[in-house]
Amino acid sequence: MYGDPRTPNPPDRASTIMPRTDIAFVRLPTIPLETLVAHMNDPRTGVHMPLLTSAWTTDYAAAFVAAKEACWHRDGLGHWAILEGGRYIGWGGFQKEGDEWDFGLVLIPDAFGLGARITRQALAVARADPRIPYITFLLPPSRKHLGALGRMGAERIGAIEYDGAEFGKYRLDTGP
Repeated sequence: MYGDPRTPNPPDRASTIMPRTDIAFVRLPTIPLETLVAHMNDPRTGVHMPLLTSAWTTDYAAAFVAAKEACWHRDGLGHWAILEGGRYIGWGGFQKEGDEWDFGLVLIPDAFGLGARITRQALAVARADPRIPYITFLLPPSRKHLGALGRMGAERIGAIEYDGAEFGKYRLDTGP
């Protein structure tokens, strides 16, 4: 009988194709600084990050975490550490840039394939927040595979320069 701990439940067809994983968003200070340093110093992490121009140190990571926490205190929303099954797989979230909410996501290389799923989960947060009628994404020209953005409904609204680097700017409405 199913539900009896001695009798395994039949496999769910979807889980045999793509196992479900638990994605959780937690505050960045819960992650050891050394974990952030190792993540950001992995050369594969910086491939699409033109603003990542030097190696991270624990002092730099501490300043980064403090700056992201300041956004939480100022805006009530910010960047999270992202966990899969309790394991750190990256950081990302929302940051207010002027009147706009920008979404960013930086994953460890082993988690690159989870970006769309994590983004959908984060979008649920944005859609539930009446302060966020839309979000923006800034992507460097090196990012060529943008189909997931289009499938979510994001539209390119132009190119901008940010801290001396060029980015394509995309907008996604979060309202009804």
